[in-house]
Amino acid sequence: MRRKNLWFAVACAALLGTQGPLVAQPGANDWVTVERTRGTATVSLGGTVVPYKEVTLAAQLPGRVKQLAGIEGDSFAEGTLLVSIDESELLAQRNSAYAQLANAQADLRNAGVQYQRELYAPQSRQSMGGMGIPNMFDQMFTRPMEDMIGSRDRGAERGADLYGAGTRIQQAQNAILQAQSQIQAIDAKLRDAKSVAPFDGVIMKKYVEVGDTVQPGQPLLDYADVEYLQVLVDVPSRLRPGLQEGMMLQGELDVGSQVVPVRVAQIFPMADAQRHTVSIKFDLPQGVSAPGEYVKVRVPDFNSPAREAPVIPMTAVRYSGSLPGVCVQGQDGRPELRLIRVGEQVGNGMMTVLSGIQAGDRVLRNPGPGGCSPSR
Repeated sequence: MRRKNLWFAVACAALLGTQGPLVAQPGANDWVTVERTRGTATVSLGGTVVPYKEVTLAAQLPGRVKQLAGIEGDSFAEGTLLVSIDESELLAQRNSAYAQLANAQADLRNAGVQYQRELYAPQSRQSMGGMGIPNMFDQMFTRPMEDMIGSRDRGAERGADLYGAGTRIQQAQNAILQAQSQIQAIDAKLRDAKSVAPFDGVIMKKYVEVGDTVQPGQPLLDYADVEYLQVLVDVPSRLRPGLQEGMMLQGELDVGSQVVPVRVAQIFPMADAQRHTVSIKFDLPQGVSAPGEYVKVRVPDFNSPAREAPVIPMTAVRYSGSLPGVCVQGQDGRPELRLIRVGEQVGNGMMTVLSGIQAGDRVLRNPGPGGCSPSR
């Protein structure tokens, strides 16, 4: 009995193998008729993904690189120290400038004291004739006679002495200002010796390493904000009038051929004189691409006549490797695979077809994963 059951199972398996797999036939509701849509012609233009903000930090003074904050791909907050150049020579100059400032302040105090002494104890009134009777004689007779006959003017002498003391005060104040200016210039160079992050971002590329000697103007690293990305596209000048800032278009990513919405963010005011193109930036959704990748943007061409294209549900397309195809109803009513060339999404879950089918064909609305069989 057990042997008969075994032979029966083998015979059934052989019969099924010769007849092939049993495939459920699609019903009337599984088919959809291909229709045509009329719309504006579009042109696919390739562009490069660029960061929303990007700067190149360059050396402002000669020296040796003392510190680097990280490598490519490292993220930093605004104000973080990224690159530092050795500032030993600048610190020595700063100390010397502070010493000059201290000397100038001492000269100012001394000049003030000398001015006060000349104001209250003039040098021109001090007697040089000794003491006692000779000094009294000079005070009563000699000095008045000198002023009277014009051989000496003690008032002019006192004014000149006061002016000289005031000049020394002004010179000391100028020396202080000069020393302070030197300190400010050195502090500015000390700030230039350190490159800090101007915004939250990522190091894109390094040009130096710790220990390298740099000169003014030499690039140190590229730093960018990659939270928001844009596509930079060179659009032909004839297509420029059809674009306005804020307009929503469609872009196709090079990785995975994913279609994403893009927004016109910036239209450059001047066209390229040689290529006759206008640079335009389009905003990308967050997290769909990376800087440097290739993206195609579908730009409307209002100069070309409107075109008609077949429209099918997006669920009707199945990919065999990288080739898209649909299940078309054959003459015998059975589904058959047909390769197509897909166009763009038109909304409501529909997309255009550039070639492979035409209006009036019937395609499976949602073929199964294994081929031209309806999905249940």
